Amino acid sequence: MAVANNNSSTETIAQRAKHELREYALLSLYLFVCFGALILYKAAILGEEGIRYLPSGLAAIKALILAKFIMLGQMIRLGDQRRSRMVYVIAFKALLYLILLLVLSVVEEVIVGLVHGRTIAASLAEFGGDKLPQTLATSLIMLLILIPYLASRELNAALGKGRLWTLLFEHRPAQITESKGVKP
Repeated sequence: MAVANNNSSTETIAQRAKHELREYALLSLYLFVCFGALILYKAAILGEEGIRYLPSGLAAIKALILAKFIMLGQMIRLGDQRRSRMVYVIAFKALLYLILLLVLSVVEEVIVGLVHGRTIAASLAEFGGDKLPQTLATSLIMLLILIPYLASRELNAALGKGRLWTLLFEHRPAQITESKGVKP
């Protein structure tokens, strides 16, 4: 009997790990596409000025790191306590996740700085001064990336687990399009 319970809990852990790995992979892919598009845009602008810029792997590395940070926020149920209209919940969560990403990114930069022999003060100074406008712009872009992601999670939860994705990816019945006067 204990063996059966042990297998059951092992199976549950395995299923949870598979689900979290899949979610991490999809979130990383979403972030990679967003960051990749931004990097290509930056490369195009700099290319017009005669500056060659195309960092290989930067979008993938940033996507993997930030996806893990977001998954950490989900693990601690960041912003889940708030009960309000969905638009406010999404905005509130997006701000909380943005703050989490900024804090963890600063911690990451400090650690990288320490590994490369810089002091904590020197690493933190990079976020102020000349890099402040770039940090603010990046933060705004990250907020705009977080909103659709968190909105899809909230809508999925409100509709019932998996229902949003079923609605998005299943074929629409013919009667819906015909009843609205739209020909399929």
